[in-house]
Amino acid sequence: MTEISSQYIVVDGARTHFLHAGKGFPLVLLHSGEFGGCAELSWEYNIEALAEHFEVFAPDWLGYGKTAKIFSFENMWDLRIQHIASFLRAVCIEKAHFIGNSMGGTMLLATAALASPPWPMEKIVVVAGGGTVPDNEGRKVLNSYDGSLDHMRRVVETMFVNPAIVNDEAYIERRHRLSREPGAWECTAAVRFKAPWREPSGMPTPPDYSGLSVPTLLVTGARDGLREPGFGAKLQPQVPGAKLHVVEQSGHCPQIDAAEEFNRVVLSFLKG
Repeated sequence: MTEISSQYIVVDGARTHFLHAGKGFPLVLLHSGEFGGCAELSWEYNIEALAEHFEVFAPDWLGYGKTAKIFSFENMWDLRIQHIASFLRAVCIEKAHFIGNSMGGTMLLATAALASPPWPMEKIVVVAGGGTVPDNEGRKVLNSYDGSLDHMRRVVETMFVNPAIVNDEAYIERRHRLSREPGAWECTAAVRFKAPWREPSGMPTPPDYSGLSVPTLLVTGARDGLREPGFGAKLQPQVPGAKLHVVEQSGHCPQIDAAEEFNRVVLSFLKG
């Protein structure tokens, strides 16, 4: 069995937690941004399989998991991008594959589309990320999370379709516990704050992906309640040369709902 270690490193003055496993070409995993989101929850069904072929690094974003609970009200987006760039330098990664889910995928795709990407990307896998983010009923369930166990149950029912996940009370309780770590709720909720004189910002406008040159695989769930139907097929033409894989029996997190299929498809793409 592959050993997965939990490690800490100081990055730009911030205590940064990451999971590490395997040997070989580096592979960086960027987790989702729901309340309680962290590397442990996003990638627990994938790290072992991926680490058989790559050296895997799965950091917790600033404000999430066991990483320092830091938030910038000036520009949290840029701060997170810079934090990951500094993390990569700190662990001596000169080139790597990247996989990002939801918020992690959205940030990964947007960063890859920059004229001079600050992350050294060889190939990327974007899981239910990028494109237009609808302000639908499913997202309202996630954004209004009040810290209660019952609401976390609704969050899990919104994000996943696999009965083994949706009906697992121990899993729901673990997500609930992680969402209530000191500072975790506050950092996740902070992006929703606004001064009374500012207009609501609404959902972010997706960037122009036309200049993206990194080989890209888009992975989406056919039953993703946080995205519009056919989301992946609409996004694919916007990303030059992108491949698309739709996981039929999956919601917003195919790497959890259908881990075996996800691992197989992603490894085929990264090793191809």
